[in-house]
Amino acid sequence: RVHTGDPSIYGAIREQIDRLDELNIKSKVIPGVSSFVASAAALNKEFTLPDVSQSVICTRLEGRTPVPELESLEKLASHKSSMAIFLSIQMMDKVVEKLLTHYDENTPVAVVQKATWPDEKIVEGTLKDISKKVEEADIRKTAQILVGNFLGDKYSLSKLYDKNFSHEYRDAKK
Repeated sequence: RVHTGDPSIYGAIREQIDRLDELNIKSKVIPGVSSFVASAAALNKEFTLPDVSQSVICTRLEGRTPVPELESLEKLASHKSSMAIFLSIQMMDKVVEKLLTHYDENTPVAVVQKATWPDEKIVEGTLKDISKKVEEADIRKTAQILVGNFLGDKYSLSKLYDKNFSHEYRDAKK
């Protein structure tokens, strides 16, 4: 079976592999690029920035399929980490409502529809205005919602290239 993106994220591969195992049919999972990393690449952004965020939460809003109570969107929002929200664009108003329990209304948000496809569409805004922008752009499915200050312009420089920071390949300058 061919999946788009990375089959290990919301791909239902476990149940498929278990069934194949029951039938003694060999299978192999070959990972693809997930829509959340493809979306960040389309935006020229990185999820982890010094003094901004060092964690990425991949999740989705509860819909017809529930999520564990401890993984509700509003509980995960309490971390204020970089967030990639899957399978939820059709409930954008509800996503915003849940995120506003912890994120500020000026928190940057980007919606990327069909990341890396020829008809890719990008909408950027804040929690305050993203729902309206998504509606105006007529985005209803196949979109990734990215939330967090990693989308902003304020961050500290990495220590990786700091001459005063030593690592395996370089001694710090004194």
